[in-house]
Amino acid sequence: MKRSLLAATLAAALPFAATAADGVSYNYVEAGYAATNLSDGLPDADGFATRASIAFHPNFHVFGDYANQEFDNSSLDVDQWRVGLGYHHEISPRADLLTRVAYEKVDFGSLGDSDGWSVEAGARGALARNFEGYALAGYQDGDQVDGDFYGRLGATVKFNQNWGLNGDVKFSDGDTAWFVGPRFTW
Repeated sequence: MKRSLLAATLAAALPFAATAADGVSYNYVEAGYAATNLSDGLPDADGFATRASIAFHPNFHVFGDYANQEFDNSSLDVDQWRVGLGYHHEISPRADLLTRVAYEKVDFGSLGDSDGWSVEAGARGALARNFEGYALAGYQDGDQVDGDFYGRLGATVKFNQNWGLNGDVKFSDGDTAWFVGPRFTW
């Protein structure tokens, strides 16, 4: 009897569980131009990237990124991808606290590959009816990466309910990686 009452209470409370802030969706797919400016005299790289996120619970989403970039003045390219799980909690009607953890892999072709993980936390919110932004602080580590802190800033300008233009820049240890491209949100 007590278990049935507890289950009924939880089921009744589910519609009132925290969801994404107004104007923020965790269901999107985007593709566009990606570039990386490296420090220490290493060549820069650029190419294309795709990203997606799907909410499967009022507070949880899965996400994935893929990028293919070619280093300047060479035929060497690099494939990067990551998959992860995110948690968001509404902290105001227009802002979410966001945390994400991911598995990451970088493949340099014949030169080898590297894998690791990352974790990031910050805020994401609707700054205006057609403008959304986010700021995250993160940490990444792996078999070829010696623990590194980074910052990520991004914004989406929304043309309508489904279409927008997203930009993202990641700063880490003198390196800068950025992305710009259209986003489809549902």
